[in-house]
Amino acid sequence: MIVLFTWEKTMKIIKRERYLNELLSYKNKPEIKIITGVRRSGKSMLLNEYIKILQDDEKDANIIRVNFSRIEFDSIKEYKKLNDYIWTNYKRDVKNYVFIDEVQLCDKFEIAINDIYESRAFDIYITGSNAFLLSSDLVTLFTGRYFEIQVLPFSFKEFLQYYEYSNIDEAFDKYTLEGGFSGSYLYDLENQKYSYITNVLDVVILKDIMIKNSVSDKVAMENIVMFLLDNISNITSPYRIANTLKNDGVSIDHKTVGNYLSYLIEGFVFYKIKRFDIRGNNYLKTHEKYYLVDHGFRFAKLGKRYFDYGRLYENIVAIELLRRGYDLYVGKLYEKEIDFVAMKGSEKLYIQVADNIAQDETRERELQALRKIKDFYPRVLIANTGHDYYDVDGIKIYDIARWLLEKNNN
Repeated sequence: MIVLFTWEKTMKIIKRERYLNELLSYKNKPEIKIITGVRRSGKSMLLNEYIKILQDDEKDANIIRVNFSRIEFDSIKEYKKLNDYIWTNYKRDVKNYVFIDEVQLCDKFEIAINDIYESRAFDIYITGSNAFLLSSDLVTLFTGRYFEIQVLPFSFKEFLQYYEYSNIDEAFDKYTLEGGFSGSYLYDLENQKYSYITNVLDVVILKDIMIKNSVSDKVAMENIVMFLLDNISNITSPYRIANTLKNDGVSIDHKTVGNYLSYLIEGFVFYKIKRFDIRGNNYLKTHEKYYLVDHGFRFAKLGKRYFDYGRLYENIVAIELLRRGYDLYVGKLYEKEIDFVAMKGSEKLYIQVADNIAQDETRERELQALRKIKDFYPRVLIANTGHDYYDVDGIKIYDIARWLLEKNNN
């Protein structure tokens, strides 16, 4: 007897408009389009949706798709064979698109990609492992020939769209705990969701980052990751991390810590935010903050014990600001700290993030630092108010869930 098994629950597909629009803006430009980001952030699914748009808009387009994670392409995992395959499938007098997934699995792939780029016969899109298509590597592999599109896990807006919640506050509470790795949404139980997310992090650290960078000290790397998970939104430094690890019996110097931190940043697990002296209008070289690419990692690994939701919200806001294209800095004004100085072109924002500001004393403490800023750029306080936007002395106060859903709310 043959028994057929089917998935009772399948992944719901939503259109990731932000990234699709970015890809469409690059369509038919000569540069190579390279989609990067942490594992399971949806790079391949994004390509699938983009291909559907192309097929609908250009009925005669020739789409060449190679996915090196599939066995059917094992025979062309060498640059000459990849090059031959692409040219064999080329069609004259139509637009030719090339899509390659997990390109790093092809030996010397950059030779083949650069060759077809030089022909100007193809519109080229590639994805790869987060640790093998680093921004620093791209400069060497494809000098001046590429656009990089960094894909992040689901935003709160995408989370809301996926689950079709009608209650924003209930949805935000759920998003706060689950994060944006949509693969975990297939599971109903919290422990199953966290097991999925933990596995993603473990694969990124152990399989991608450590192998790529020949890291042999697994214990030290894991301890650094755990320290950062437990200290998101806190100012720190390689010296502080090294000293903390030494007190816990892990012998490591600050230079090695600095190297490991750079690997984690290049692998899109953490984002380093430097400090900016608001009064002196200059950048500071010491002590940074590290923000997680997705807050779901933190709960999956450490659980809910002893956690400051204000710091969690700060992490969520940081990633959303990066998603919106801002350059971020931690603001320093005298002895006060401004959570974010966000810049984009001529635009500048000062942003403070808090948990509950219902008490007058708490609200005034958060507003005090913003009041000391003397220039005329917008000042914003984002907190878990549960209310619509309001204004206090020219400082805009937003509920975090509603701020995350707005397009232009600065």
